[in-house]
Amino acid sequence: MGSIVDQLTQMGVELPEPPVPVASYVGFVEHNGLVYVSGQLPMVAGALSHTGILGQDVSIEEGAAAARNCAINILAQVNVACGGDLERIQRCVRLGGFVASTPDFTDHPKIINGASDFMGEALGDKGVHARAAVGVAALPLNVPVEIEAIFATS
Repeated sequence: MGSIVDQLTQMGVELPEPPVPVASYVGFVEHNGLVYVSGQLPMVAGALSHTGILGQDVSIEEGAAAARNCAINILAQVNVACGGDLERIQRCVRLGGFVASTPDFTDHPKIINGASDFMGEALGDKGVHARAAVGVAALPLNVPVEIEAIFATS
């Protein structure tokens, strides 16, 4: 695998400026070689790509696409944390995914796969990570998914 930037280019992905936090927090914190990325929403070009609840008005495919958009925003935050040098990424350590869903919805892992698959494709072996996929009643701004992450960097 070539550079991460080359891989993103091949995937047709250009990292955006990271979204501005919607409340009292920062987009990431770097500490002792780890970058902790705050929960990212499915923002594209300054607007939400998806809203709604899984199992009600959002399909599994739409939820996975929203999770992919969250992952792109996560990588945009890491890019800033690494001073624009994505090659500093040693590994995506963990993703934590939150899925707004109806009480009977049980396909949370399929939704967060949208982010996990993106990390694997973009980062190769460095994108293999531990993960959680948790169902919740609601998320900020009525989004169907929010994802946080931890990266090891050099």
